Amino acid sequence: MLSASKAPRTHPSSPPASGWVGGSAKVIAAAIALLALAMASLAVGVSDVSWNTLWSRSEDDLVAQVLMYSRVPRTLALVLAGSAMAVAGLLMQMLARNHFVEPSTVGTVESATLGMLVCILWAPDWPVMAKMGVAALFALAGTGLFIGALSRIRLRTAWIVPLVGLILAGVIEAGTTFLAYQHDMIQSLRAWSNGDFSAVVEGRYEMLYLSLAVTVVACLAADRFTVAGLGESFATNLGLNYKALVWQGLIVVALVTACIVVTVGSIPFVGLIVPNVVRLLVGDNVRRSVLWVAAAGAGLTLACDLVGRLVIAPYEIPVGTVMGVVGSALFLAILLHQRKREG
Repeated sequence: MLSASKAPRTHPSSPPASGWVGGSAKVIAAAIALLALAMASLAVGVSDVSWNTLWSRSEDDLVAQVLMYSRVPRTLALVLAGSAMAVAGLLMQMLARNHFVEPSTVGTVESATLGMLVCILWAPDWPVMAKMGVAALFALAGTGLFIGALSRIRLRTAWIVPLVGLILAGVIEAGTTFLAYQHDMIQSLRAWSNGDFSAVVEGRYEMLYLSLAVTVVACLAADRFTVAGLGESFATNLGLNYKALVWQGLIVVALVTACIVVTVGSIPFVGLIVPNVVRLLVGDNVRRSVLWVAAAGAGLTLACDLVGRLVIAPYEIPVGTVMGVVGSALFLAILLHQRKREG
């Protein structure tokens, strides 16, 4: 597992913005902002689902059906997927002890995609839960491979860690693409692996509730993951089983990633951008930041989905594409901010 000797250190006691978390006014403001985004997500779309038409007695039940069978499931899926991916990114950064990694940059997402492709090719009749289980096993194997490769690198600077992850992710993605090419599945692979919520309706998103349960477990174990972020020696001195803790974190990340990849495809940058922005405001303590990370991840995903639905309405741009553009800009801003702060 990870060596504590030369790994870049996280700083759980890094100073949070004073009073940011404790301010109930800011908590209420964040809740109102998230609720406003959710309400906008319910209202935006091809069909007119304005509240006037919903409550109008002259309308038939078509508006209510669109709302209940399409808009509500889509909004819930956006909230669940965004919050779960952000928390998974936070855990991944704590376990790797590096702020520039997330499931989509260390091979986890690519491994889950490979597992899903294997199921589609050789076991297309399996139920969705079985396919998700296979995808989770592939995701766990890919993440474990990254952690194992990282533990053997002696020069582990802040930039070497994500570079190793990107190389591993690129190799796995190349293998997946080659396999899809051999079976004429390239177009299908690109279609369902790109994060897109347009096909989410009732009955096709409920698996994401499993990611919610896993995220809750991660929140309950926040203190333990904070200690894991301090390194093996520190955690062992406090009486914790460091290796078991790392594996628990990897399983959480793998399950969350598999749930989202199987349901809506890959959503890049959420697990990278959101924890770093929250860290600038709250600090590295997982217990203090995890709920903010979950809320910010849900808000960012809702906002990017709204942009994708409005730019070329009545058509849509997949949220994965919008998130790629927005996430790249935010990531560049974070790098410049960190460079300025370090002088």
